Amino acid sequence: MKLSIVVPCYNEEKNIPLILEKFNSIIKRDDIEVVLVDNGSTDNSKAVISKQCIKYSFVKVVSIEQNQGYGHGIVSGLENSCGEFIGYTHADMQTDPADIIKALNLIENQTNPKNCYVKGNRKGRPFFDQFFTIGMSLFESIYLRTKLWDINAQPNIFHNSFFDFVKETCPKDFSLDLYLLYMAQKRGLDVVRFDVVFPPRIHGTSSWNTGLASKYKFIKRTFDFSFKLKKKI
Repeated sequence: MKLSIVVPCYNEEKNIPLILEKFNSIIKRDDIEVVLVDNGSTDNSKAVISKQCIKYSFVKVVSIEQNQGYGHGIVSGLENSCGEFIGYTHADMQTDPADIIKALNLIENQTNPKNCYVKGNRKGRPFFDQFFTIGMSLFESIYLRTKLWDINAQPNIFHNSFFDFVKETCPKDFSLDLYLLYMAQKRGLDVVRFDVVFPPRIHGTSSWNTGLASKYKFIKRTFDFSFKLKKKI
């Protein structure tokens, strides 16, 4: 298997059929698998996944009974991946599955693919979200003394050896994006960014981005993690 792409699903019953159909339309090779993670959903996602997965040979399913966080769902999927390159994206259709193929082509064409970390660079977002991202990026870059930009952009793809190095210390929450990008930089990986369009959701609502209060909680959790991370380095 060349690529395993993890798609964590938390209450995404309406988006799951859409993203699988999109993957089906763009996957033209038999060495790519999509690892769907039912991350403790409380809606009908589990039943939808069970019904949909039998339609597509490229799908692998990982089921988590109780949600333990965004990072936990992704790491669980990565641990069950068998690709030479592994990574993750979201199930909310705000990241086009076609970007996964672009990312795979980018990493395969690198001089040293094993030493490469490919990550999206979001475009077309609302001004306030862009302002929030710039502020967080500047803080993390200055505080951790490492260039960290558009930390939560998708997709993310890297060689499985990088994950083997970091998996025991991966956070279970939304700090996972920050941790993996930071560790890629500190390990000296070549971070390759490419532009991705980031449209509004088609179905459902974000599990965290629901207004100013949720952004404040996200900032606090991220800062707390950053302080702990800096103490370790």
